[in-house]
Amino acid sequence: MAYNFELASRLGSVVEYYFSRKLREIDEMRKAGADILSLGIGSPDLPPHASVVERLSVESAKPTAHGYQSYRGAAELRKAFSTWYSTRFGVELCPDSEILPLIGSKEGVMHTVMTYISKGDKVLVPNPGYPTYSSAVRLAEGVVVNYSLKEENNYIPDLATLPVEGVKMMIVNYPHMPTGAVASKEDLKRIVDWCRENNILLVNDNPYCFLRNDNPLSLLAIDGAKDVAIELNSLSKSHNMAGWRVGMIGGAKERIDEVLRFKSNMDSGMFLPLQLAAATALGLGDEWYEGQNKIYRAREAKGLEIMQTLGVECRANQAGLFLWGRVPEGDNCYDFCDRLLYEKHIFVTPGGIFGSEGEQYVRISLCASEELFQRVLDRIKG
Repeated sequence: MAYNFELASRLGSVVEYYFSRKLREIDEMRKAGADILSLGIGSPDLPPHASVVERLSVESAKPTAHGYQSYRGAAELRKAFSTWYSTRFGVELCPDSEILPLIGSKEGVMHTVMTYISKGDKVLVPNPGYPTYSSAVRLAEGVVVNYSLKEENNYIPDLATLPVEGVKMMIVNYPHMPTGAVASKEDLKRIVDWCRENNILLVNDNPYCFLRNDNPLSLLAIDGAKDVAIELNSLSKSHNMAGWRVGMIGGAKERIDEVLRFKSNMDSGMFLPLQLAAATALGLGDEWYEGQNKIYRAREAKGLEIMQTLGVECRANQAGLFLWGRVPEGDNCYDFCDRLLYEKHIFVTPGGIFGSEGEQYVRISLCASEELFQRVLDRIKG
């Protein structure tokens, strides 16, 4: 006998993640013999630095490495994050009280929202933006208030148009995914000042700061930002460690203690060898970031050629792991991507999954070899 169990009402406000559904479809197409070339997913295809893998191996072999860990994370990792922020961003964070390691920054989004948002609280969420932001707010029974990011404004919010009443939190993400827009220090200062004036907690999700970006910037570098802001960061993209699930929250001691009240009830500390290997990754020098970006810039050139061949218009100076472009006039992103998938067996991401402001755009990932980009280009032209 099959039993039916009623789902929690909070799940009625969220749906299965787009990529979860689409990748199942692509898997079925491949099982049927289709050769699908994918430029859809932003999972780095390059390995971490060899020293990071070696540290993981060495630490994992130690018999004392396998126990429960501190909810606050290993001291070595917190110190490494602190040094990384000081060296790379000029931001001083106390390793003992102003840094909280995470099992990836996606976890941090959920933990932060669940810590601060109660039923009916409003949260300003970017449109287009990472779908997890909206899902987390809805699961917390908060109210998503989308704010539009427009290409003509370089995807920076028009603060004068934003509501204030009932708003408890604002989520930003610079460098921005999916558009690749980079906010200047002046842009971030305006946002910080606006949140301070309106008593709104500001959350910046910053995992793309070193990728195709000549001037990495932390929102916490803005004077007084720690009064009203926290920042999420991650090693997933910058250090090719997506599957390792290592991230962090940086902010004032009060904010870290508050998030920890929730987090400590949801999970335990990360596997210690992962934390120690992540500390090694954070100590890599300029040559690591330069080497990564050399590869991504070469892929970017191929990606721009693909976009041009498809008639997709891309803005210059995009950062991060993706290219974002406007589809030809009169088309929409879903039809465009489905035609490409079903007729050419090429998968790219429709911009509409990131919000209504993305419906005239598509995104391609740079997490693929130049050889694959060339195959895509040849297939489009063929």
